[in-house]
Parts: sequence; C-alpha cells; structure tokens
Amino acid sequence: MPGGCLRRGLRTVLLALALPLALPTGAAHAAGPPVRLAAAGSLRAALEEVGAAFTAATGLPVAGRYGPSGLLRERIAAGEAADVFASANMAHPRDLAGAGGRSVVLFARNRLCALAAPGEPATTETLLERMLDPAVRLGTSTPGADPSGDYAFAAFARAEALRPGARAALEAKALALTGGPGSAPPPAGQSAYAWHLAEGRAQIFLTYCSNAGPAAAALPGARVVALPEALAVGADYGLAVLSDRPEAARLALFILSPEGQAILARHGFGAPLLPGG
Repeated sequence: MPGGCLRRGLRTVLLALALPLALPTGAAHAAGPPVRLAAAGSLRAALEEVGAAFTAATGLPVAGRYGPSGLLRERIAAGEAADVFASANMAHPRDLAGAGGRSVVLFARNRLCALAAPGEPATTETLLERMLDPAVRLGTSTPGADPSGDYAFAAFARAEALRPGARAALEAKALALTGGPGSAPPPAGQSAYAWHLAEGRAQIFLTYCSNAGPAAAALPGARVVALPEALAVGADYGLAVLSDRPEAARLALFILSPEGQAILARHGFGAPLLPGG
C-alpha cells in the first residue's frame, strides 16, 4: 500500500476508534486519575517521553508499566487494568481488543538486529555461520512471552532455506535470556542485552535494532550487526484502547500524532504516520 494511503488508513481506523470518546471542549487540562498505559519494554524510553509530552500538553498524567508484551497480555486478560496497550506485535492487542469489539492500529515498526559482544567477529555476511557455530553462545528473548523471541525464531525459520537443518540447530541452541517470567533482571539502569554480553552469557544476541544501538553504546567494543536480507525480520507494533475513558483515547491519538510519531522516530522506530515512515 502506498505510504500516503497507509497513513490515511491508519488515521481513519484510529479516529473511528477514538473520536466517540473525545473529551469535551474545556476539559483538556482537567487532571484526573492517570491514564494506565501497558507497553512493550522496548518502547519504554520512547513512550516515557511521549507520556511526558502528552501530560505537558493536556495536564493528564500517564502511569506506564512496561514488560514483555505476551506477559502483559496475560495480566490484562486476567483482570489487570489498562486503558491503552502498546504491544511489540499485532496479535496480542488483537486478542484483547477483539473481545470488546475494538480496533488495533499499527503505530510503530522495528527490525531485528544482532548485538555482537566485544571481540565477536560476526559480520552481516558471516552472521549465520557464527550463530550456527556450536561454540558461540546465542541469546534471544523468550518466544511466546516476548515478541522479540518470536521474531528471532522467525529468523531461524528463514535460515532453513539457506542451510537445511539450520532452523532446528538454532532453536536448540538459542538461550532465552530475557522476556520470560523467570528472566533475571539486569542491575538498575543497565541494558539487559549489554549486561548479558558483558557477563559472557551470550556472544551474539538477537534483539530489536532500537535496543541493540543503546546496548552497544553502553558496552565498549560491542557492535550492532545487520541481519542479511535473507534472514531479515520486521516487527509491527500494535496499539489498542481498552477502556471507555476519554483520556485513553486522547493518549492513543497523541501517540499517532506528528509529535508522538516524531518521538518514536527519534528513538529508532519506524513511524508509519510520518512521511517516509
């Protein structure tokens, strides 16, 4: 779909979702209970900035909680309250929104990258060979609980066409180090991916490109390695309003606004409602 048509289509879907819930004139600056935002951990830095800008513009506070999208979906389905859900895939918000007849909008994109530890010689051209090397420790997030792990396993499935047996070998050796209910948290203020590499638990870690860049910057000698085109996997992020609070619709609209999309783009995400996004 051409970019202009995509942007108009996304706006139409979100407006259909949100306009019936819009705040009346004069209520925009009335403070109330925080808008409860549940969002993928990869979105934390971007959506914390979005939330601060939204609060500055509207006077409405935002209470964000961040974690693996699959685990957030389970908690919301079990009764944990959330007004807006921003997931690292489209499936989890669709599971929740479908029950209430609500829509899900694609609001951001990401890609899978490889984070190489200091001294790890992998390049785009040699990445598959290095990942298959039995001596190389390969880290991923947890499939099912965290879409990042699902995207890594999708890359493994693509590898099968390049080398028969690669999929099974990669799935068998992958270490699910993040994103699971029992995953060890990194020390406060540290990137989980840089921490695992620094501690030697992985030499190559498949994660979102938006995560890999800051992690490489935090660990001297670490590098971001692009996946070869044959293995490349993209990630579509879905947004759903889950409550009838007017403030929830306002936050969703702000995330889709030019200001919200520009913040996402600054944090390394594809912003589908911006020109060229």
